[in-house]
Amino acid sequence: MSMDAGNFSQRLAVVRERIASACARAGRDPEAVTLVAVAKNFGPEAVAEAAGCGLAVFGENRVQEARQKIPLCPGRLEWHLVGHLQRNKVREAVRLFRMIHSIDSASILDAVERVCAEEGCVVRACLEVNVSGEGTKFGFAPDAVPPVLERRDLAHVDLVGLMTIPPLAPESEAARPAFRRLRQLRDEWRASCGVDLPELSMGMSEDFEVAIEEGATLVRIGTLLFGPRQRADRQTDEGAEAGGG
Repeated sequence: MSMDAGNFSQRLAVVRERIASACARAGRDPEAVTLVAVAKNFGPEAVAEAAGCGLAVFGENRVQEARQKIPLCPGRLEWHLVGHLQRNKVREAVRLFRMIHSIDSASILDAVERVCAEEGCVVRACLEVNVSGEGTKFGFAPDAVPPVLERRDLAHVDLVGLMTIPPLAPESEAARPAFRRLRQLRDEWRASCGVDLPELSMGMSEDFEVAIEEGATLVRIGTLLFGPRQRADRQTDEGAEAGGG
């Protein structure tokens, strides 16, 4: 999909201003929030334009799209996987991405650890937590997280934080309880498990300001930067629980 390059810098300026305003309301430093530009369905030329405007961290929802796109993009960029990771895509994922936001089960975590050991690399990762308890969502139930954080056999997965996707709602304010709960859980687990977990990956185009007010350090924004995707793509994203938009 092509992008209106002429307006990208303007859209980016608006997003950055909204990030700064949300940080001001929360008494936070804007430098503590990383903008992850989710370029799903937009090609290498759109990524290059975004990089030319100063963006350095990009997200993809699907490994198969990233496989085709990343080699054609500027080489200095940092790529994050923000969508659901399938077991048969783990090896490609650890080769393509510096960070995985969506480790959503013990079996996927074990697979990433094993493959990273074989590849001789370390990947930064967030555990995806199903704060809302929705049956249609991926992610760890909150009570399943502490045993994972207490593991001492993860030499190749650097667990740096948590991620969540709130229930779908027309108003951004409806996402606040999920974001607040993830931060509260992080603080509890910091104390009980002795792990730092500095990163909170939460907030997309429709609710990132609320997420920042509740402590997000990584916001996953696509539509506000690159423009709308086709309706069919958005519906597919919702069904597959896309992690950025």
